Amino acid sequence: MNNLQFDFLVDKENKSITVVKEFSAERALIWDVYTKSEYLDQWFAPKPWQAKTKIMNFIEGGYWLYAMCGPNGEEHWGRMDYEQITPKDSYIAWDGFCDSEGNINIQMPRAKWHTLFTDNGENTIVKTISTYNSLNDLETVIKMGVKEGLTIAIRGLEELITQLKEQRK
Repeated sequence: MNNLQFDFLVDKENKSITVVKEFSAERALIWDVYTKSEYLDQWFAPKPWQAKTKIMNFIEGGYWLYAMCGPNGEEHWGRMDYEQITPKDSYIAWDGFCDSEGNINIQMPRAKWHTLFTDNGENTIVKTISTYNSLNDLETVIKMGVKEGLTIAIRGLEELITQLKEQRK
């Protein structure tokens, strides 16, 4: 799996981060692990943290309310609001920090995610472009360790995909 594409590109001019990741699995499986809470809970947080879904309504106008739970009982809440969904091809959503009831914390950065799923032979490429409202917001999430956290979470996702492929054999 180490030879699969994984790019993390910061574009300060456009206030965005583009992540391109290739997975050794068919698109239907990759779509599921990105859009179903039972799978997101297993990989979305960087270990030893764990994601915990409170509400998941993956429809246009719906949202995912989740907590990142730390090993010492910490909880950091997030909310992903789904704006546009094209099944198995793409979705556009707003991701931000919130409280446990889903009220967005306007003091923290919020990003518009455009996530695209494409075939690459037997593999799937996921490209997520996260665009922030300001350069300061972009720099804040970089300082918070978004690249490091995402890299760890992607490792967990690859492990989950391997397990799911084994179960489906």
